[in-house]
Amino acid sequence: MLSDRRILLIIGGGIAAYKSLLLIRLLRGAGAAVTPVLTAAAEHFVTPLSVAALANEKVHTALFDLTAEAEMGHIELSRSADLIVVAPATADLMAKMATGRADDLASTLLLATDTPVLLAPAMNVRMWQHPATQRNLQILRADGIRLVGPDDGQMACGEFGPGRLAEPEAIFAAIQFALTPGPLTGKHILVTSGPTHEPIDPVRYIANRSSGAQGTAIAAALRDLGAKVTFITGPASVPPPDGVQIQRVETAAQMLAAVQAALPADAAIFAAAVADWRVANASGSKMKKDGSGQAPALQFAENPDILATISKGDRRPTLVIGFAAETDEVIAHARAKRTRKGCDWIVANDVSPATGIMGGRENAVTLITVEMEETWPRMAKDEVARKLALRIAEALTRA
Repeated sequence: MLSDRRILLIIGGGIAAYKSLLLIRLLRGAGAAVTPVLTAAAEHFVTPLSVAALANEKVHTALFDLTAEAEMGHIELSRSADLIVVAPATADLMAKMATGRADDLASTLLLATDTPVLLAPAMNVRMWQHPATQRNLQILRADGIRLVGPDDGQMACGEFGPGRLAEPEAIFAAIQFALTPGPLTGKHILVTSGPTHEPIDPVRYIANRSSGAQGTAIAAALRDLGAKVTFITGPASVPPPDGVQIQRVETAAQMLAAVQAALPADAAIFAAAVADWRVANASGSKMKKDGSGQAPALQFAENPDILATISKGDRRPTLVIGFAAETDEVIAHARAKRTRKGCDWIVANDVSPATGIMGGRENAVTLITVEMEETWPRMAKDEVARKLALRIAEALTRA
């Protein structure tokens, strides 16, 4: 599977470093050669002896190893690998990479390389959410660094949230995608995401609580499988993913026009929470109270049905997937929607306030197709996206 591939694995200091041992076993089992590098902090969590035993290679820890440096060892290490993987990637390592620091072996390797780099971040939730880390993250993404995770979950410190190291199986899958042509290479896929804003006047609008997180995660997962992704997003609170073509819109009418302009496509995933109605008599000036106690009379008009329009159009993609965000009779409404709209699949979820799904970090969905219905357990939206992306790849491969 990964025969004759060489991975330079940099293990950062953190409690999650123990997962790197499991990752080494997966990589070696797939035929890859693993050259391990431990930071000084990592040696407090995993021993060079255990890492070397699993990797069956010498563990590198010091920049100034005189024997190796006589042959420019750190330069050779950084460029002889097919992929550099940093797992766990601590906040400190990410900061060094973003600012170009090279004060130890790991950071020097990362600065001296032209080899692709995959980061698996792991840190306390507050550290991950800190503006400095998020700034560094944006710099690294702009530099072309790939990421896997972090996941949401319970931390060793007792806190809960984003910052958990992705599971070794997920990192292994990301390594495979980075080293082999993805199953969606050569495919063009549209993804809509976020809410729409329908103006009432220049300062007010009708909207919903969609954050755009699920659509963003789907676009990123499809990108990681090699697809060319056109990402059409309303005014979402979650930033769009890197490495995709981004088209920003506000209203449902603008979103439909952007989708139509982006066709043809092999698949289209309509994850956006599009407003069903718009204000037909929207004011060109800010509406003001006049002291009469009478509210302005808003006249509503139905918005275009983007999913049905594309599903039944003459430029229909091979695979069309809709979302059904419901608050009651979720499966029944989703089944009816799939038939009514004419799409191939519907991803149904319960967005009742008690679920915390609308605008939250997790999702619990049922995938409904012509042939089957499959309910997935509640999981992080990134995991839902990866699972759905793999199903899409399978379907397009068969088509």
